[in-house]
Amino acid sequence: MNGKTGTTQHTATVIVVGSGPTGLLLAGDLAAAGVSVTVVEKRPQGISNLTRAFGVHARTLEQLDARGLADELIDTGQKITRVRLFAALSLDISHMPSRFPFVLITPQYEVEKLLLQRAEKNGVRFVYGTEVTGVTQDDEGVTLKVRHEDGTGDTLRAAYLVGADGVRSTVRKALGLPFPGQSVIKSIVLADVKLTQEPERTVAVNGVGNAFGFIIPFGDGYWRVGGWDRTRAEVADSEPVELEELREIAERAFGSDFGMHDARWMSRFHSDERQVPDYRVGRVLLAGDAAHTHSPAGGQGMNTGLQDAANLSWKLAAVVNGQAEQGLLDTYNAERHPVGRAVLRSSGAIIRLSMAHNVAQRGLRAVLAFAAGHLRPVTRKAIGQITGIGYAYGAPRGSHPLTGKRVPDVELEDGRLYEALRAGKFVLITPRGTSVDHDEDRLTVAEWASDRRTTLLVRPDGYAAWASESSGDGPVSARIAAGRMQVSWRAAMRSPIPRS
Repeated sequence: MNGKTGTTQHTATVIVVGSGPTGLLLAGDLAAAGVSVTVVEKRPQGISNLTRAFGVHARTLEQLDARGLADELIDTGQKITRVRLFAALSLDISHMPSRFPFVLITPQYEVEKLLLQRAEKNGVRFVYGTEVTGVTQDDEGVTLKVRHEDGTGDTLRAAYLVGADGVRSTVRKALGLPFPGQSVIKSIVLADVKLTQEPERTVAVNGVGNAFGFIIPFGDGYWRVGGWDRTRAEVADSEPVELEELREIAERAFGSDFGMHDARWMSRFHSDERQVPDYRVGRVLLAGDAAHTHSPAGGQGMNTGLQDAANLSWKLAAVVNGQAEQGLLDTYNAERHPVGRAVLRSSGAIIRLSMAHNVAQRGLRAVLAFAAGHLRPVTRKAIGQITGIGYAYGAPRGSHPLTGKRVPDVELEDGRLYEALRAGKFVLITPRGTSVDHDEDRLTVAEWASDRRTTLLVRPDGYAAWASESSGDGPVSARIAAGRMQVSWRAAMRSPIPRS
């Protein structure tokens, strides 16, 4: 390390590296649960208004709703209820079983603004302009070597470390973790532009011959337009982007350049499909793009990272607050690694089908597009994967059918489920008139608004931990009254495999 090295600083219980959406949601959740958190960020203070992420899907909006942020974020963007793929396939998502049956098109920085405000309000400490240069860990904690903007160095110490520092993660590299995969497509060009002839306000992806493109309305007069030209596939990311290049791609992919003009931002990048073998190495965990990266098709990158954070935050808080053993952290990898792998496959399939350029490939695309558009089970699966509402976590054999599944925003006697989840605790939903002796610091008890007789225990991330159709509150009350939350932790500490 160049520069003067400072003394070891026991700065926090948890250090999060990276202040993108994933790191901010995680840090805010931990701080809300009473955990001391420091965020280390390489960038100087201030949020860049340049962004690649643009879409917030239904499951992410549900997670933001559980934090009281969804409605405010919706005010910043454009609701899109239809996704158009390959010209022949149009998916209507307006009937999804969610409070948010749409894709919200809004720049990533709007998501970051809300999550930053929440994290700061909850007491998260931010250290900007600071680069991680080394990571070591032992049985008691993790030590970070860092270098500040002025060249001076420090050694920071925490019980746990989370790397949420993106595709080029220094935390992942410091651990020596492989990031296996491949570059799927090179020299993708992006721009935010105005259009003279505006198309239908949908998310559209299409490919013709040697070019594919996508177009998304922001709702503020600008459109995100991107594309790829097979004949320019080896152009380096560092090469400047000219608007004429994007016009030519759009003309071939969509039959029109829509009269694009007045670009406020342009960029060139390449797309990889990569995933680490394990999201946890001892006291160090990885989340978001530091753990997995994939093509931009379907707009699932930021969403998957935010859902990683929602899965990890309550588990890590429970461990550091002495409410669960370290083994609970193993379920983070067990649940989220297969989801990350599924996202790689689904987004990869979209991008490869968009790039189809021979008769056989275009024929396959036509068959799959027909199936996704006309066969209800296939349509539901496609929409569930893209929006995130279709993923569920596995459950022990013999469990109630609801166990491990996403719980929608059901109506309660006093409000909605996702309002009840804002306390960051498990929510036990019981039939009307059920008496439950419970620990109010760890559990919220609510009653169904209807006459439903199911007793349902919902995890802080909105998935069912346990359920029963039996009447009476004896077994549930006894376990909760004992203060051990046996039902919830026993269900949560399994090592399930997600299914979609």
